[in-house]
Amino acid sequence: MMNDITFAYPAFLYGLIVIPLLAARYLFISDNDTPDLKTSSIAQFENKTLIKPILRHGLFVFRCIAIGSLIIALARPQSSSSWIEESIEGIDIIISMDISSSMLAMDLSPNRLEASKNVAMDFIANRPNDRIGLVIFSGESFTQCPLTSDHAVLINLFNDIKTGIIEDGTAIGLGLATSVSRLKDSDAKSKVIILLTDGENNRGSVTPLTAADIAAAFDIRVYTIGVGTTGKAKSPVARRRDGTLIYEMMDVKIDEKTLQEISAHTDGKYFRATDNSKLAEIYEQIDALEKTKIQENNYKSTKEEYFPFAVCALAIFLLEILLRNTYFRSIP
Repeated sequence: MMNDITFAYPAFLYGLIVIPLLAARYLFISDNDTPDLKTSSIAQFENKTLIKPILRHGLFVFRCIAIGSLIIALARPQSSSSWIEESIEGIDIIISMDISSSMLAMDLSPNRLEASKNVAMDFIANRPNDRIGLVIFSGESFTQCPLTSDHAVLINLFNDIKTGIIEDGTAIGLGLATSVSRLKDSDAKSKVIILLTDGENNRGSVTPLTAADIAAAFDIRVYTIGVGTTGKAKSPVARRRDGTLIYEMMDVKIDEKTLQEISAHTDGKYFRATDNSKLAEIYEQIDALEKTKIQENNYKSTKEEYFPFAVCALAIFLLEILLRNTYFRSIP
């Protein structure tokens, strides 16, 4: 809310210039209008402070204040209060992330999984008005976080994601179906799934296209992201007894055709992230495509403020007249 003072007739304010002119005239007259008083002795005036002649100048000050207040009242000061009411229509988003062992491939830095987590967390931080949830999948799927507006909790859960916490494999259809189940009852006008994977569907009881049909039936838009370079990438192939991974250069196999069909069937879009910067660009594009709607209603009220100035001018005029004809009355 903001308060402003404006004037309906600001031209009247130029009349305030009369006050310094009156002050100059008053000083000139005061310097040249010293009264004479003949007396046989000045003894009665010795050691006496003449307060009344000094206070008499207060009458002129009162008159200037009254004139100034009257001029301001004629200019009609007005105070205005304005405020904005925002009606926010958020978007419900589920991020469905592949956490299979192949996501530890090092064609993205430090690996596909960590790069995907970091970019997704930046995406979440830039969408404070949306409810966002997280589904993870590999050989099976799991809801890591249901739809929430508490993004701090969601980001903490992102930090806990790692490979091996559920059965290995790549169940794209199951991951998508679980995401749909988290959005199907949402009353948001826009429902979105961001599905990220680096492989081909090889597990799960639900095919990717069947899950896409279900998503389309619930008016859910799916953006699919294939993560991985073209050609070969340094990928984990085994684990030693001490737990360290053994890496070899392996062919990158992403079922782009299926991912494209999923996004096309749900009015979404397919993206390919071959490195960290490309992945960040993809999330920026999705962020631009799925904008939260904010409707602003502007209100303004105006209140007349001239009355206090008019009352002040009248009161000071009356006070000046009263004092001039009583305490400061001149003797003829």
